[in-house]
Amino acid sequence: MSPTQKPLLIRGGRLVDPATGLDAPRDLLLRDGKIAAIENPGKIKAPDAEIINAKEMIVAPGLIDIHVHLREPGQGYKETIATGTAAAAAGGFTTVCAMPNTIPANETPEVTRWMQAPERGATARVFPIAAATRGSMGEALTDYPALKDAGAVAVTDDGKPILGDEIMLEALQAAAKLRLPVIQHAEDTRLTGGCSMNAGVLAFRLGLRGMPVEAESGLVERDIALLKQVKNGHLHVAHLSTARALDAVRRARRSGLHVTCEVTPHHFALTEERIGLYDTNAKMNPPLRAESDRTAMIEGILDGTVDAIATDHAPHAAHEKEQEFDRAPNGITGLETALGLAIAVLHVKHKMPLDKILALMTTRPADALGLRSRGGLAPGFPADVVVFDPAEKWVFHSAESRSKSKNTPFDGWELQGRVQLTVSEGRIVFHRR
Repeated sequence: MSPTQKPLLIRGGRLVDPATGLDAPRDLLLRDGKIAAIENPGKIKAPDAEIINAKEMIVAPGLIDIHVHLREPGQGYKETIATGTAAAAAGGFTTVCAMPNTIPANETPEVTRWMQAPERGATARVFPIAAATRGSMGEALTDYPALKDAGAVAVTDDGKPILGDEIMLEALQAAAKLRLPVIQHAEDTRLTGGCSMNAGVLAFRLGLRGMPVEAESGLVERDIALLKQVKNGHLHVAHLSTARALDAVRRARRSGLHVTCEVTPHHFALTEERIGLYDTNAKMNPPLRAESDRTAMIEGILDGTVDAIATDHAPHAAHEKEQEFDRAPNGITGLETALGLAIAVLHVKHKMPLDKILALMTTRPADALGLRSRGGLAPGFPADVVVFDPAEKWVFHSAESRSKSKNTPFDGWELQGRVQLTVSEGRIVFHRR
């Protein structure tokens, strides 16, 4: 992305930067795609700059989502890199990490580079995550050094978890040599075949097969046991959803292991009850869980165990979701609702300070995946900035989404905290006028 031709002076706002701990009135000058200056109000003189009035707004680092599905290459009818990053910009995200379950899978340097090419039309920086094994089949590793050289920031087989002990250990060891995280979708698929929701009373009542908690927690515990054998290994657990798995992560961290994890907004905002009468827009994997698990996710966020809020943005075409519940694909969109849900649930209901929420959406995910110079505001850093009104209540309408797909359980929800401006590498990529 090329920077804007004109400098931007964002003034009058409350600058909140979790990376430095700054939370105070500041003006911010962006020039040539970089942060040029941060000063007390009225101190910056830049007559050539476009003025952005941020009065009564929060000015923060551009948000970072380390788990999105942009569907390209191969499934452009669901989403493209251009439309997915347009949705990201509308949600305040300036950096997204794209999962490898594309067609073909992102298992080669050529695909990794293709996803980052300017021709894709991205309005946020895209960091690809590469497949951990060839074809994500869990049998032979991909070429980690070549993939890292091409721009991959982690490896994962995502929806096809690595089940074999030996190949998972091999992946952790190979990735550790390159300081790459191995991201695991923690689901023992030997326990979830034919399952479409959380196991429990509700699944029984709906006549659906349920995914047991142990399918997630058991694989997390297995991976942590393997990590103990790996020097400098880094395991990142994607979209945690159960109290038992979270407890395993908490114990591992206390013992000094490098284990990080993420939780999605839908897993801290919803329970399995949202499925109602087979609403496929409430079907995802891992599934919506019981209230006790939702509460545990919030506790993990509040106590610092959770490193990142990640959306697992997973667009699907309408005809794919309009099927019987157990046949419809898993996944929902989430880039445009994440900040509003985090503020409404975590800040308003659970009194979590805004700077702590922003840390989970900026500096901490950047640290988890080693995204240098991302997630903070400092002179010389990329000019990635979001300006939002933390008090504004608004209703999300999926029909107005910038994503190509509309599969969300949050259509018609009242959220709090609305993005007004997103700047990616010095260029205005979203402006609510």
